[in-house]
Amino acid sequence: MNKIPFVTKEQIAEIAKTYPTPFHIYDEKGIRENARRMKQAFSWNPGFREYFAVKATPNPFILKVLQEEGCGVDCSSLTELMMSDACGFLGTDIMFSSNVTPEEDFRLAKKLGAYINLDDFTHIDFLEKVAGLPETICCRYNPGGKFQIANKIMDNPGDAKYGFTKEQIIEGFRILKEKGVKEFGLHAFLASNTTNNEYYPELARILFELAVELKEKTGVHIKFVNLSGGVGIAYRPEETPSDIMVIGQGVKKAFEEVLVPAGMGDVSIFTELGRFMLAPYGMLITKAVHEKHTYKEYIGVDACAANLMRPAMYGAYHHITVLGKENAPCDHKYDVTGGLCENNDKFAIDRMLPKIDIGDYLAIHDAGAHGFAMGYNYNGKLRSAELLLREDGSVQLIRRAETPADYFATFDFSGLFDKK
Repeated sequence: MNKIPFVTKEQIAEIAKTYPTPFHIYDEKGIRENARRMKQAFSWNPGFREYFAVKATPNPFILKVLQEEGCGVDCSSLTELMMSDACGFLGTDIMFSSNVTPEEDFRLAKKLGAYINLDDFTHIDFLEKVAGLPETICCRYNPGGKFQIANKIMDNPGDAKYGFTKEQIIEGFRILKEKGVKEFGLHAFLASNTTNNEYYPELARILFELAVELKEKTGVHIKFVNLSGGVGIAYRPEETPSDIMVIGQGVKKAFEEVLVPAGMGDVSIFTELGRFMLAPYGMLITKAVHEKHTYKEYIGVDACAANLMRPAMYGAYHHITVLGKENAPCDHKYDVTGGLCENNDKFAIDRMLPKIDIGDYLAIHDAGAHGFAMGYNYNGKLRSAELLLREDGSVQLIRRAETPADYFATFDFSGLFDKK
């Protein structure tokens, strides 16, 4: 089975004349269509909104596309707040979900009028002290233990550093209400990159039941429930992808069975999907520049883990298409490697691919989220450019490639090499 790239060899060869490889390229048409599917899947909830996780693809041009499709933004740091503000996201267009949060981050979130999602019980007093409490506030819940669906363990929230315990969130809501907070939100993230359509509905049921309990025990008004992220994508072509329409209906069923009978049918549903919204609509394009024949067959490319960290960091699978050889037999076994001085700098290990020749372009799929964003400068490597394939077929540079001058810009060399 194969994944179909949204660009051809001919397109990339033309683009590379202006923007040399490696580079990330994003598909505007795919991004817009997916955002509309997301909105349709939850259209049964009048207050629904997707708050795109900026951390996944922090680029103002991508954020503007999503803004035009009605999305808000989920920020986790000062600079993400600043970028969102510069893009014209206003007030409750912004959800601020952070942890171990510095004072200045809270102050800016409060100044911008963002929804603030507290990660820890002690942050109640901290936020009040450094910025003051807003009238609407959200708290992140961690049920502890292991999270499972149909006896299959999905993740281990008890080992995660995030969120309030149940006892803390009940007491926290009481305290916040006494301090003048008028409306509340609930948030939780219990599993990552799930392609199981039951994850979101199961998470929703847990949060809906907690919302009812919180209303009964504290008398607060729950304004929204934020299901956060966790809906994943099929990185491998043989995997079954998430069906967002089925997921939306599963959440609706839980909503109608838990919240509506409790008189809480006015609760808005929020989501914070980065990977699902963007990953399939971005690729890392790289060129084969070396081949090596030792104990294994190696293809060396001009990209490295500094451009896409997930394979090196997690052992993650990313599908690779050799552009122009989509229909050729995959009868050669390669390790596809970058040039870092680290042996884990490999995009693929023992991967069956068509015969790769020097100069071939490789498209590394599903790099649209947590791809460029996780880049770094180890070995003095420079971050590559980001391009946007517009709906009309044109290509726009949305972030230039770094240069050595960028790498050295934070040093002050004055006096360093003066002769004594």
